[in-house]
Amino acid sequence: MNPFQKNESKETLFSPVSIEEVPPRPPSPPKKPSPTICGSNYPLSIAFIVVNEFCERFSYYGMKAVLILYFLYFLHWNEDTSTSIYHAFSSLCYFTPILGAAIADSWLGKFKTIIYLSLVYVLGHVIKSLGALPILGGQVVHTVLSLIGLSLIALGTGGIKPCVAAFGGDQFEEKHAEERTRYFSVFYLSINAGSLISTFITPMLRGDVQCFGEDCYALAFGVPGLLMVIALVVFAMGSKIYNKPPPEGNIVAQVFKCIWFAISNRFKNRSGDIPKRQHWLDWAAEKYPKQLIMDVKALTRVLFLYIPLPMFWALLDQQGSRWTLQAIRMNRNLGFFVLQPDQMQVLNPLLVLIFIPLFDFVIYRLVSKCGINFSSLRKMAVGMILACLAFAVAAAVEIKINEMAPAQSGPQEVFLQVLNLADDEVKVTVVGNENNSLLIESIKSFQKTPYYSKLHLKTKSQDFHFHLKYHNLSLYTEHSVQEKNWYSLVIREDGNSISSMMVKDTESKTTNGMTTVRFVNTLHKDVNISLNTDTSLNVGEDYGVSAYRTVQRGEYPAVHCRTEDKNFSLNLGLLDFGAAYLFVITNNTNQGLQAWKIEDIPANKMSIAWQLPQYALVTAGEVMFSVTGLEFSYSQAPSSMKSVLQAAWLLTIAVGNIIVLVVAQFSGLVQWAEFILFSCLLLVICLIFSIMGYYYVPVKTEDMRGPADKHIPHIQGNMIKLETKKTKL
Repeated sequence: MNPFQKNESKETLFSPVSIEEVPPRPPSPPKKPSPTICGSNYPLSIAFIVVNEFCERFSYYGMKAVLILYFLYFLHWNEDTSTSIYHAFSSLCYFTPILGAAIADSWLGKFKTIIYLSLVYVLGHVIKSLGALPILGGQVVHTVLSLIGLSLIALGTGGIKPCVAAFGGDQFEEKHAEERTRYFSVFYLSINAGSLISTFITPMLRGDVQCFGEDCYALAFGVPGLLMVIALVVFAMGSKIYNKPPPEGNIVAQVFKCIWFAISNRFKNRSGDIPKRQHWLDWAAEKYPKQLIMDVKALTRVLFLYIPLPMFWALLDQQGSRWTLQAIRMNRNLGFFVLQPDQMQVLNPLLVLIFIPLFDFVIYRLVSKCGINFSSLRKMAVGMILACLAFAVAAAVEIKINEMAPAQSGPQEVFLQVLNLADDEVKVTVVGNENNSLLIESIKSFQKTPYYSKLHLKTKSQDFHFHLKYHNLSLYTEHSVQEKNWYSLVIREDGNSISSMMVKDTESKTTNGMTTVRFVNTLHKDVNISLNTDTSLNVGEDYGVSAYRTVQRGEYPAVHCRTEDKNFSLNLGLLDFGAAYLFVITNNTNQGLQAWKIEDIPANKMSIAWQLPQYALVTAGEVMFSVTGLEFSYSQAPSSMKSVLQAAWLLTIAVGNIIVLVVAQFSGLVQWAEFILFSCLLLVICLIFSIMGYYYVPVKTEDMRGPADKHIPHIQGNMIKLETKKTKL
């Protein structure tokens, strides 16, 4: 959980800068002192802001934790489309802070911006939750409501992102700077507490609670929406005691105007008769003050180093998408606890809280004592390398998962297994030159072939002829199959003879981590099976075959069943992660009604604990890259430009998510190869960044102060002191 990328800015994203003389304001009447907490120097208003931030972060991360599985299982999008929309939403959440900050600094002020955009935020949650109700329309309605809801949520969370932390800083007087610093520590703790708790709880609301016979996405989205309502109400309750500075201008707009004027002025004066200037930004001197131009020069030096940064975020933000999709194909039973696949994301905020003090107080100090100059740029480069290693580990895990999974059928291929439900052994052979060597062994009663056999087709669909030998009978049967599918040839009794039927198995032999079951009813009466309180299915008489039904992983010792004249229970045993089961309901004269259990698709065998190394590596890389990156940036730019740096930092995250979107949608690579691609791309970017850092000459703080600094004190009263608008970690 990057402490700097998710509403954790310790300053206003866009702060005012004065470029003209401001006329003196009339003296203000003495302000009434704000109420404090228990007589301390902490204003009471910050309690409302901290609670608001906790609830808002719970709302955002809780909703986002289950988002990728909602796309995959509820909207039935494929993995690439789900990943693309997930990262499009994430990218939008980091573009909208520019809009929110512009509204706050130039029009409404921070308080009104937070209130109005929080209303938009709540509306987005309501629409998103309605889109997750299965009874409300079809897939088109669900998709439209989901996209509208996500757009409003992105506008809400991004719009208030630059305002909340800085609005809390506004509540302190300048003489209470130490208390303000401690406030930001509590503020940061509330962010991580909200994200930590929500990424653990909302997957449980989704997976452990059943709504309308399936995972309860409406509840998983509704609870974060309720927390956002609480956040809005709590924030509004403190309205009368807040210090509400009026909007005073947008520094980012001033920077863009200065740069644009310098470029346009330079092109207007291309004549050789006009003397050249030392720096291209000096062409803005006709309109903008010298100090602003000097500050923008320092800013552009740092922004040049930002160019390679989006690739790091492209890797980091895949924890909630590609890594979660990887987790659904792993065994999530840890012995003492069964994890939901989207709960693995809780490792990130947890490890961030562990790694930050570990690196600051142990690792960096040990490196320093060894005499190694571990500069900020070197820390960022090492952070990139750690992220590369994390994706290399993820690729290795993906390859191992694929090795344990059944093979996939290709063009003009099918896979076939034979189930013998007759009372004696049956020998099955495929008639034809190409496949006559298959299925040559006899299959005993109530047994199946030990594995699926691959049959080759001459066209996309083909009729296969099978020879069945049962007792002294020799029968021929014909069945049609289509390429890229899996089939079960079911042999059954038919009076004194036998007959066969071809049953199409699950469409994909990887069930996306879900546990699925289906039934074959050999009884002469229809059977109704109640898998849980919300899920039941009917299986027709005389070898009727049900459709596949998704169920929760777990033990099913007594599943209630009934016919028109009898109730009974079936012991299905353990239904494990990722497996697809076929149950044949039979009437054994000695043991009564039973279910013969067949595992069509084997359960996930690789433990989800194998994801721990990749999470540890990428989080360590995040701590070295993100925390150090902003610290270095702020040290290299004048204080008036720090808000612009925060805006640029958020934009690098947005661009990183767009990179993932493009690769997921257009690369066409298998998953492990995609992980390797990202790892190699970041390694190349790391090399480029290292070269850029090698030639970068750090600027000392005193070097950034120009002559114009001497004239700043006499207008600081009108600017309300830029430092009071900003607070540092």
